[in-house]
Amino acid sequence: MRIGLGFDLREPDADRVGWGPVHARTLEVAEEADRCGIDALWLTEHHFFADGYLPQPLVFAAALAARTRTARIGTAVMLAPLRDPITIAEEAAVVDAISGGRLELGFGAGYRIPEFAAFGADIKDRFGLLERRVGEVRDLWRGDVVTPRPVQADPPMWVGGHGPRAARIAARTGAGLLSVSPRAWEPYLEAVLAGGGTAADARAGGPLSWILADDPERTWAIVRPYAERHWQVYDWYAREGRDETSGTTLPKVFDVIEGTGKPPVDVITVDDAIERLRALNAKVPLDHVFLWERVAGMPDDVTQRHVELVTDALAPAARALAPADAGAA
Repeated sequence: MRIGLGFDLREPDADRVGWGPVHARTLEVAEEADRCGIDALWLTEHHFFADGYLPQPLVFAAALAARTRTARIGTAVMLAPLRDPITIAEEAAVVDAISGGRLELGFGAGYRIPEFAAFGADIKDRFGLLERRVGEVRDLWRGDVVTPRPVQADPPMWVGGHGPRAARIAARTGAGLLSVSPRAWEPYLEAVLAGGGTAADARAGGPLSWILADDPERTWAIVRPYAERHWQVYDWYAREGRDETSGTTLPKVFDVIEGTGKPPVDVITVDDAIERLRALNAKVPLDHVFLWERVAGMPDDVTQRHVELVTDALAPAARALAPADAGAA
């Protein structure tokens, strides 16, 4: 199992810190993680967040590609319905070229109404747009019009989503599933097999909201206010512009927040993380997972120790965990 780090570049105190230093800090963390042997670096996408949520993942991916040497560089996820396929195909191919063939391109349907309105995209057709974009980008890479072509003959593509609809799109398009949820894995595997594939063709991975620490209780006391703010802001932006006629549903994470009042962030030890990975891997055979580099605003010393534990302890242990039988779940 491969282990990565995920970056969203959110910084609630950006007026003091400055956007330049935030981006420079992230590049330095990623470069050091790459030097320490991290398997992958993942970037996500949202627009119009006051705390600077990364809006252009392939732009930042190009910077990562130039600053790193071995880690895979992925998008988890790029909001496919908001972009035209030619732009995606060209920009992604440039990242693949700069990185020497390390691109992993992950797409998602999106769900924020203001984003779709700003980009002139139909939110009610978001899943249809998602499915078309995967095929369109792949066809452009294999055709004779768009240049450059990727360095990889067939760059890995992924579709993110924790529900059955996105899972079936991933299967129909020949993409991997960016979700660690058994609820998504089961319809994904069924659709792969129904389409003539085998269990060996199915692959899954995705994000985990874990912060690693030597003393979880002490670290949680430090992290909790940042985690609460992080998810409260995220929840507010997700609901912005919604009404009963929007025709879209919210990710399950927001139901968790409303039901428990606790942000879905766990602070755990490396040993606990390994045990959880082993249990999760028995339900969903995982190719890779990634942990977020930080919760927005989290102190640098807590972040640094978390990243050290991911790269120096969790990643080597996880590589010994072979994916379970894909048909076992």
